[in-house]
Amino acid sequence: MSKLGIGLLAVAGIMSHYASASDCTSSSAEVHWLGETPTYNAGVTFGLPWPQGKYQPGKTNFTVVGDAEEIQGLESWATGYWADGSLKWTGHAIAESDRIYDKYTVTASSLGCVNGSSPASGSSKSNNSIVVTDASDTVKVNTGEVTVTFPKKGSIIVGEIKMNNGKSVAANGRLVLHSQDSVPDDYDSRANSSVQYSNFKSQVEDVSINQTSVRTLVTVRGNHTVTDGADHDPWLPFVVRFYLYANSATIKVVHSLVFDGDEKDFITGLGIRFDVPLKGEEYYDRHVRFAGVDGGILNEAVQGITGLRRDPGQEVKTAQFEGRKLPATDTWDSRVTTRLKWIPTWADYSLSQLTADGFSLKKRTKAGQSWVKIPSGTRAEGLAYLGGATQGGLAVGLRDFWKRYPSGFDISNAASDTGEVTLWLYSPAADPLDLRPFHDGLGQDGYEDELDALEITYEDYEPGFNTPYGIARTSEVYLFAFDATPTSDKLSSLAAYINNPPVLVAEPKYIHETKALGEYWNLPDTTSEAASTLENHLNFIFEFYRDQIEQRRWYGFLDYGDFMHTYDTDRHTWRYDVGGYAWDNSELSPDLFFWLYFLRTGSKDAYRFAEALTRHTGEVDVYHIGDWKGLGTRHGVQHWADSAKQARISQPQYRKYFFYLSGGDERVGELLEELLDTDKTYGILDPQRKVRTDGWKPSPDSTVSFGLGTDWSGLAAGWLIEWERRGSRWEEARTKLNNTISGIANLTNGFVTGSGLYDPTTWTLGPPPADPDNLGNVSISHLNAVFGLPEVVSEAIAYFADDLPKGFKQDWLDYCYYYHASAAEQKTRYGQSFSKISLLQAHSRLAAYAAYETKNTSLALRAWKDFYDSDGLAPDAAWNSTRVNGSAVLVPVDEAAWLATNDIAQYGLAVIQNLAYVSDALADYQS
Repeated sequence: MSKLGIGLLAVAGIMSHYASASDCTSSSAEVHWLGETPTYNAGVTFGLPWPQGKYQPGKTNFTVVGDAEEIQGLESWATGYWADGSLKWTGHAIAESDRIYDKYTVTASSLGCVNGSSPASGSSKSNNSIVVTDASDTVKVNTGEVTVTFPKKGSIIVGEIKMNNGKSVAANGRLVLHSQDSVPDDYDSRANSSVQYSNFKSQVEDVSINQTSVRTLVTVRGNHTVTDGADHDPWLPFVVRFYLYANSATIKVVHSLVFDGDEKDFITGLGIRFDVPLKGEEYYDRHVRFAGVDGGILNEAVQGITGLRRDPGQEVKTAQFEGRKLPATDTWDSRVTTRLKWIPTWADYSLSQLTADGFSLKKRTKAGQSWVKIPSGTRAEGLAYLGGATQGGLAVGLRDFWKRYPSGFDISNAASDTGEVTLWLYSPAADPLDLRPFHDGLGQDGYEDELDALEITYEDYEPGFNTPYGIARTSEVYLFAFDATPTSDKLSSLAAYINNPPVLVAEPKYIHETKALGEYWNLPDTTSEAASTLENHLNFIFEFYRDQIEQRRWYGFLDYGDFMHTYDTDRHTWRYDVGGYAWDNSELSPDLFFWLYFLRTGSKDAYRFAEALTRHTGEVDVYHIGDWKGLGTRHGVQHWADSAKQARISQPQYRKYFFYLSGGDERVGELLEELLDTDKTYGILDPQRKVRTDGWKPSPDSTVSFGLGTDWSGLAAGWLIEWERRGSRWEEARTKLNNTISGIANLTNGFVTGSGLYDPTTWTLGPPPADPDNLGNVSISHLNAVFGLPEVVSEAIAYFADDLPKGFKQDWLDYCYYYHASAAEQKTRYGQSFSKISLLQAHSRLAAYAAYETKNTSLALRAWKDFYDSDGLAPDAAWNSTRVNGSAVLVPVDEAAWLATNDIAQYGLAVIQNLAYVSDALADYQS
């Protein structure tokens, strides 16, 4: 019998033993790679859900096998809990290994399954564990391949990266920032400008460690302090997270910063810089590498000995091109060795990706000499290396390098004892990052003018609100340490790695069965022709938007991850320059649709699409500091331009899926924590201030008014997620959620009331200012349920279960039923009929939910009627795109002029949820 066969029998025998134990619970979940199995894995973290009530924290062991072979060193931790305290989501880490399996099976076992086992902490030790030394002034992490030091104070965020054979390959890692205080209006005015420039360095304020035997996270926090130039206060607070895995010389870096400047702060360069020791390495054994296009690599030496008039010998030339140490010089042609001093050394190299479509390369011998152009290309893959054939060196990579332009690399001083590698997250070769408003207000004076202007450009303008103060951006960087110059093939594979980092995910069927991400979605339905048609429509929507990102070049440092709101059929372009019609900023929940589309299909492209969306909308479209912390900005020409600052945009539900699937991404977890205080902003800013008629005004020291739809859904989502995660404020969050749910249930008209007064001290919710005696206010908005409310409410109802405050579920079922009930039914229930309701296709999923919960077949049919025969995308829509080229457009594009992002988001959610709830009624409706 083969070794593999013995392994399978052994596993089967163990499982049989587990199953027979009366106090034993054991089950397995399979994870596979997103897309193809990677050729390299430097360590991976992933998330897994578990059914309610099955496994308890501290009483569960986790093991993993890869293609039936047991793997040592699985690290496991809880990321989410069911209301009863059982494990809902767990995060897992696997160390780097030469053996990469096509799939992995994680088995969870209660303690009774293993005789003599000690109480489980949720982890198992690796044979090659990470060793962390936490001293007074530094943190030192040894992965078994490299030792990395992190100073706790000063300007250096990485002290040294040393191979475990003793070679130091990088040192003095620090952040660099350049800025200027103004920008000339045109080229002619530059001669008369008085621009002041400033240079900054990182200043470390705090270093913390999250240590396990397989994966260690070092988090460095600080800000940027001026080093020379114009005086400037410390600014741009940063959080840099370093992920180190056992057995790995690769470090993943997640760099986040918050913009806290003003209109005079123009960022001209933002980067990460490392020193690379080169002392003792001959110039001709020093190597520079840049990743180019489609796996290409620029292979250069600081002192090149190829292409010379005299030939040193083929073996010598081949060794240099391949990055190996050159043979002894006495084996060369002496006509070369006697003239080495005349061969120039190239000390500096620079790559600039200033658009999504082109990068430039250049080099020079030293400062003060002319740059020499290097043949360039289109989309650089974002990796640079500096090092020696014997000394080794450092490769640095930026994920989505060309998609996040303007980006770049500088390699400097390569002909000295210490070279430098700088990765530019924002390239100094580009125009300054200009965050000023795109117009001056156009003479708008007061709310009357602003509301009138809204009628023509759809922009909700207000002076002082078009500020980027408080927005953020996160970048994903990779560091690769080498004790010798790697082959070009190796660097090419790493360039592919950083742009598609390996991801392990569970099967859609398993995730759905656990109900850990809601019950409002199901697997694709092809049981009927009508259902198959709807599935094809969902596929069309995803593929169209995926392709539009490329065709419309929706790329850039702050823009990548978002897409546009509405199309201009006359210009054959999206309305990038028209008020509130430009960037979408999560309007009507496309984030939800695209994540649910992934959950149903398991599509690699869908995951990458939704991941980029989450990274953008949670950072750039939301305020992270200041009075508006926790609020997001409505759609517009600039991501922060519109004056509507609301919780409907910062909705935590949009981040939830990635957080759990990723194994608890720490940056997203930090964003979720920030949103716990969003309720405080209502005492500062009234979202309804321009249209309010009841006379209420906000005050931080009194009750505040917010809507039960777009406002409460965002707050409730954050509270529910914090409760699920058992975060540091989970009891507070649970109380807020429970109290406000009780408050809604106590309103005479429940959700139909429209709004309520929230007490930020007691965390209770009462009647709105328009109905202080709770007689039964009626206020319906078509927007209430299209920013995550149905998803949040259905999850909350399921999570509370028998502990749900009495009356709340019925209030929600009533809202779902009566939103599009007949006028007579509405009047009978609420005393008056509803007016100005719309988005009926979107709301069909509410009717579907109520039909499913109450087993109301007539309501199920009404849900499908609302879906097909109301507003939104009609069954006879084109459901195709048209190629437009020639003089009508700048570049050839595909357009679907009948589509808008509002429509596709809500259409997609309605299809998914209607099929999940009332698919059986579809055939009856069609007949």
